[in-house]
Amino acid sequence: MKRAAQVTRRTNETEIAISLNLDGSGKRSIETPVGFLNHMLDLFGKHGLFDMTIQAKGDNDLYRDEHHVVEDIGIVLGQAFAKALGDKQGINRYGFFILPMDESLATVAVDFAGRYTFNLQCDFVRENVGDLSTELVYDFWDAFAQNAKANIYIKVENGRNDHHKIEAIFKAMARACRIACEVDERSKLEFPSTKGVL
Repeated sequence: MKRAAQVTRRTNETEIAISLNLDGSGKRSIETPVGFLNHMLDLFGKHGLFDMTIQAKGDNDLYRDEHHVVEDIGIVLGQAFAKALGDKQGINRYGFFILPMDESLATVAVDFAGRYTFNLQCDFVRENVGDLSTELVYDFWDAFAQNAKANIYIKVENGRNDHHKIEAIFKAMARACRIACEVDERSKLEFPSTKGVL
């Protein structure tokens, strides 16, 4: 069965459309008004081997503050993961990755448990990297975790360059999500919980 989803969200502030295939080869088409986020989402698709098409636009306020569109993309991407995973039969459920990006080191743990918790530990020095406010890195992944119904923990222990810190986060998230979403051939007919359901 193909594990894929298409999700659209329209509000008075933004319009987001995402197509996702969890069993892809990393084909990406990313178009949002936030250039640095485009770069990070491109890395996420590449390193997760997710086929992703993301189209996003916002109202005129977007060009003064990108908060609405960044958070809404996180919401829709999380919803797409939840929909594509379906009942989660046979998946690993858990994913963990430690990723170096030059002087920065990110550790990520993911659990597609059907419940939501989010924790990010990272000290940013700058207010912005390119056209992305660094505080929105938290808001993006928090929105993703809520809507994917996942427990996500992210920690960046080293680093002096905020670009490298954010890139390490997105790449480590991609790798951890890839592991968590993969089907374990030894238990592909089982649910990854003693409850028998997630």
